[in-house]
Amino acid sequence: MNVFRRGMASVASLKQAGKVVCIGRNYADHIAELNSARPKQPFFFLKPTSSILLPGAGPVIQPKGVDLHYEVELALILGKEVKDLAADDEKGAFDAIEHYALSIDMTARNVQNEAKKKGLPWSIAKGFDTFLPISNLIAKSAIPNPHSIDIYLTVNDKVQQADSTELMLFQIPRILSDISKVMTLEKGDIILTGTPKGVGPVVPGDVMRAGIKVDGKELEESKIEVAVEESTSSYVYAET
Repeated sequence: MNVFRRGMASVASLKQAGKVVCIGRNYADHIAELNSARPKQPFFFLKPTSSILLPGAGPVIQPKGVDLHYEVELALILGKEVKDLAADDEKGAFDAIEHYALSIDMTARNVQNEAKKKGLPWSIAKGFDTFLPISNLIAKSAIPNPHSIDIYLTVNDKVQQADSTELMLFQIPRILSDISKVMTLEKGDIILTGTPKGVGPVVPGDVMRAGIKVDGKELEESKIEVAVEESTSSYVYAET
């Protein structure tokens, strides 16, 4: 029986999520650093669940020919179906969240830049195996207000990203509302809420660490530590 149906969600159950929906361009300074257009409404795309990298499951693998970038994000783990949610239904939105987690939306930036230029999908840029390191599950009680926490990411112990989720352009109720009007959100689905400024490259040998702070105190279960290694696969990215 599916662990979600038993109500015994564990971090391993994240691999059984039906889908991972990612909000893009949800922090103004990040939009500026990538020279992107500010969206008029939440903009989202999908990552495959096969990209999920559980805690302690190994390194992030850099495919050959890929300019690999990190993007730290607060993740929502849904505990019930959400369909056609009203944008002002805050209670409905937060009731639908079963857990939080921290995640790193790894991105093949050169692949994404080519896709943007040519109007191609982002699936390759976002979808490689290991491209979604995720933390242990975080109880909702540990994050009383998800719009007022600090998320950070370091590379080789140098801080690269550190900002408050209060800077989100679109907050969680609006995010869940817009997605659920396009596609039904199901129990176990994972929503990534966007990344703040400071995204950048990592290379084999680098070590990323990330976490969440609530009122200045770090949540132990939010911590991610993951190294980067070069792929041994025969795959080499080539321009489409």
